[in-house]
Amino acid sequence: MNFLQSCIKGIALGAGAILPGISSGVLCVIFGIYEKLVDSILSFFRDVKGNFKFLFPLVFGGFIGVVLFGNILKFLFETYPTYTNFAFIGLILGCIPTLLKKANEHSKFKPSYFLYTMASFLLALLLLYLEKNFITTDLHVNTTPLYLTFSGFIMSVGVVVPGVSSSVLLMILNVYPIYLEAVSTINLYILFPMGIGLILGGIFFLKLIQFCLNHYFSQTYYCIIGFILGSTFILYPGLPFNLSGLICCLWFALSFKVATLFEK
Repeated sequence: MNFLQSCIKGIALGAGAILPGISSGVLCVIFGIYEKLVDSILSFFRDVKGNFKFLFPLVFGGFIGVVLFGNILKFLFETYPTYTNFAFIGLILGCIPTLLKKANEHSKFKPSYFLYTMASFLLALLLLYLEKNFITTDLHVNTTPLYLTFSGFIMSVGVVVPGVSSSVLLMILNVYPIYLEAVSTINLYILFPMGIGLILGGIFFLKLIQFCLNHYFSQTYYCIIGFILGSTFILYPGLPFNLSGLICCLWFALSFKVATLFEK
């Protein structure tokens, strides 16, 4: 049963790797496995058997999630883009109470922590500005192996750092349409160099995150909260004042409620 539960979590993490505005790292925090995941990867060879037992179902499920949701996402965003965005916004905001509880786990709230949230929130808005003003959707650009490897390296920030969307980073690099197409068709010419960059970047940023959690636990989580709040603006499509808008609100409320149940 534990293996099946871990696989399901892995599927969700795989989906988070390609959902615009969603961070796999945030899902790890919600599932209560983030710190253990960081430690298991960085200290893998200290306990190969135990770490492999923990990581394998997550990786296996993650692969299924990427392949499965690559096609589902294309359908949802092409057919029901507004409803889909509001559902994701509800999921994101529904995670905030869980993260606030986690942030105050080791120390009480200090007013200075609010500055960390504001700084990361403004950085998320900067990413939004870049995404809105400097992105094209041409599927035939930036496909050299070196650039794809670099894109995978940058993508790892969104995979590793909770609250930062890897999809938005790929959008800024003008690689997201290529990546989504490659995932849905399993194009190894695109996915292999990006995978190499993802592994290299993942190791680097995992070490950085581990240092931050060990020395600045609460500050790190308040930064995460700022990124999450900013990511909702990335997804917000505008609310129509008609029946469609009412349906959007219902989807938001339903997904918000689902997110609040994740901790339980």
